[in-house]
Amino acid sequence: SWFGPGLVVMSSHLWPRGHVITLSSMYGSLESPNFPEPYPRDLDLVWDIRVQAGFRIRLDFSHFHLEPSYLCEYDYVKVEADGELLGLFCGSEPTDTEAVPGSTSSSTSSSSSPLLSPSSSLSITFRTDYSDEDRYTGFRAHYTAQDVDECLERSDEELLCDHFCHNFIGGFYCSCRHGYKLHPDNRTCTVHCKDVVFRESSGIISSPEFPGSYPKSSDCQYQIQVQTGFRVRLEFDAVFDVEDHPEATCPYDYVKVVSGGRELGPFCGSVAPGSIETESSSVMILFHSDNSGENQGWSLNYTTTGTKPGLDQTHTDSHRRTQTHTDAHRRTQTHTDLCISPYPYSCLCVVLCVAEVDCGNPPPVTRAQILFLDQNRTTFGSKVRYQCETEPGLNLSTSQSQTSEMFSSFKSTWFSPGSVLVLVSSGCGLSRSLPSLVKRIVGGRTADSGMFPWQVLLQVQDRTRIPEQNWFGSGSLLSETWVLTAAHVLRSPRRDGSVVPIDPQHIQVFLGVHSSSLKHQAQQRIVGAVVLHPDFQPQNYNHDIALLRLSSAAQLSDVIRPVCLPPIRILTDPPLPEPHTLGVVAGWGLSVTPDPALSPGPAPLTSDLLQFVKLPVVPQEECVASYASRSADYNISLSMFCAGYSEGGRDTCPGDSGGAFGQDQRWTVVGIVSWGGPEDCGSKRVYGVYTRVEHYRDWILQTMKD
Repeated sequence: SWFGPGLVVMSSHLWPRGHVITLSSMYGSLESPNFPEPYPRDLDLVWDIRVQAGFRIRLDFSHFHLEPSYLCEYDYVKVEADGELLGLFCGSEPTDTEAVPGSTSSSTSSSSSPLLSPSSSLSITFRTDYSDEDRYTGFRAHYTAQDVDECLERSDEELLCDHFCHNFIGGFYCSCRHGYKLHPDNRTCTVHCKDVVFRESSGIISSPEFPGSYPKSSDCQYQIQVQTGFRVRLEFDAVFDVEDHPEATCPYDYVKVVSGGRELGPFCGSVAPGSIETESSSVMILFHSDNSGENQGWSLNYTTTGTKPGLDQTHTDSHRRTQTHTDAHRRTQTHTDLCISPYPYSCLCVVLCVAEVDCGNPPPVTRAQILFLDQNRTTFGSKVRYQCETEPGLNLSTSQSQTSEMFSSFKSTWFSPGSVLVLVSSGCGLSRSLPSLVKRIVGGRTADSGMFPWQVLLQVQDRTRIPEQNWFGSGSLLSETWVLTAAHVLRSPRRDGSVVPIDPQHIQVFLGVHSSSLKHQAQQRIVGAVVLHPDFQPQNYNHDIALLRLSSAAQLSDVIRPVCLPPIRILTDPPLPEPHTLGVVAGWGLSVTPDPALSPGPAPLTSDLLQFVKLPVVPQEECVASYASRSADYNISLSMFCAGYSEGGRDTCPGDSGGAFGQDQRWTVVGIVSWGGPEDCGSKRVYGVYTRVEHYRDWILQTMKD
C-alpha cells in the first residue's frame, strides 16, 4: 500500500525474486518488508527510483539493522547508479569487512551520511538469504530529488558551455560574449566572420581571438579587394597553430587562399605557409574550424604592389596585337588586345601577365619535421629539408642520415634527388579524444575506445610455480616492436629474492583493447624477448622497469599508437614529472584491494572496460615522509615519485601495474605504475609510487637499438 509520495510499506506475503518497485515522485520513503518487525527470508527486491532530468537523488537511511556477515555475503542492501556501486551495506556497526550507511549510534539505529546519485536515477537492491540467527528489523530510507548545478558539476572534461553557463532548477542554458552567437547545439559560441571585406592597400588579418584559441564551429570568409592593376601579397606570421591530423590532410580545421581562379591549401598544423604572391587584386581567405580543439590560430600581413608585365615578343596584325611573356622560372602567358578597324589602337594593359610557379606545401612525412631553407617560400627553386624526430627507429628512405631534402620543380611539383620519400613510423603520443589536463579534475572513470592507444594488456603465466600462477598487467607501446612495463610484472616470484624473468612464450600481449573480456578479438602478439633492468631490486621495487620485444611488429591504427619517451634532460632542468602537475593513468585494475589470504598472488582484472584517473604529482618530500611514517622498510629513491591525493579516493590499484603515467599534449610516459601500500589503494595519504622513466631514457634507447 502507498502512504504519501513515494512511501512504500510492504506486507509479509511472499514477493517474487527479482521484483522491481518503481518510484517516480520527487521525494519519498522505502522500508524493508514487515518493518519494524523482522524482515522475511530469501528476498530479492529492487527499488528503481527515477526523478526528472536535471536532478539527482539524495538517499538517507534513518534506520539500518541487518544480519552481519563477512563482506556482506548473507543479507545486504546494495545502492547503485549509472552502473556504479555507491555502497554495499550489512550489519548494524561498521567493521573491517562490513559497512553500514553512516555512523551507528546504537545497535538498531543509525545517523547516516547521505548517498548522492550522479544523475536522475538510483537503484536499491535488498537481498536476504534463507536463514537468520537473530531478529533483524531491517531498514528505513528516505530519498529526495536535488537540483544539479550543471554549470559546476560535470561527469566529463568537456566544458558545458563555451562562454557562460546559467543554472536554473531542473536545467541550465548557455550564453556568449558580445560579438558571438550561440550555435544550434545551444552550447558552442561561434563568431560572425563572413563577408568581411578589406579594401585598404595593406592590413592585418587573423583568426578570431588570435593569439588566443580560436572559436569552434566557425566558417570565416575574409575578402581582400584592392584597385585593379595591383596584386596582393600575403605574409603569414611564423606563429601558426591550426588543428591537424597525422595521417590525413587537414580534416578538422584549415586555412585556404582563393585567388585568380586557383585555390591554395588547405593549410594546417604548426608550419606557416610563409609568403604567397597571389598575382591578383582580389583574394578570398577561408578559415574553417570544427567543434573541438584548443589551437592558437594564425595571422597574416597583406600588402599590394603595382603590376609591371614584361614583354618578350609582340606580334601585330590588322586587328589584334599579341604579347607573349616567358621566363625560365615562370609560366608562359599570352595577353591579347582586340582592335576593330578603322578605329585607332588604344590599350591600357592592367592584366597580370607573369605568374611564378608555386608548388604549394611540400608533402608531409609522418614523424618528420619540415624545415624551409628559403624563408618559407614554395616557389620554383625553393628547397625544404625533412628531419626525423628524435625518436628511435626513424629513417627516411632517401638517405642513411636523419635528414633529406626536396626541391620545387618547374612542373609545380616537389622532387627529391634520391628515391621517393616514404612514410616512417606513426607519430607518438597522439590521441584525439584524450581529455585536456588543464580542465576540471575528476575521479576514475571509463575511457573511450582509442583514448589511450598506447595501452597494452599483458597476460602472464608462471608455469615454474606449483600450482601454476596467472596474472595480468599493463604496458605502454613505445614503437611497433617494443613495449615498456614494470619489472615486477614480468618477474617470477621467488622466496630467495632472486630475479628470474618469465619465459617469453608464456606472455601474451593484447593491443588496442578496450573491453578486457573481448581481448581475444584485439590485435595479439607473442613476445620475442624479455629485458628486465639489470639493477631491479624486488625487495624494494627499485629500478622497477622492463622492456618487451614483440616477435612481429604491431599494426598501428587509430586505437594502436606509441607513446613518447621523455625528452633529453639538461642538468638545469627540473626532474620530470614536476610536483603538483597532473598526469593520467589507465588500467583494468581493482577498485578495492582484496584480502591477500583469499586471493594469493598477483591480482586479477576486475574492471571489464578500461578505466582512467587523473592524479597530481606529490612533492618528493611528502612522498618520502608519508612512507617513512609507516615503516623504515619503505624506501623512496630518487628513481621513484608519488602521485595521488592526501584524502584518498583516487588511485591506481593491483592490475594497473606497468601502465603509463602520462603527461603533456604530445603524450609522454613519465612514470610507470610500480607499487603502493600498505593500506588499500585509494586510502588516505597512501600515494601510488611510480618509476621515474626519465632516469632510464638512455637504457631504454640503448636496449631498443641493440
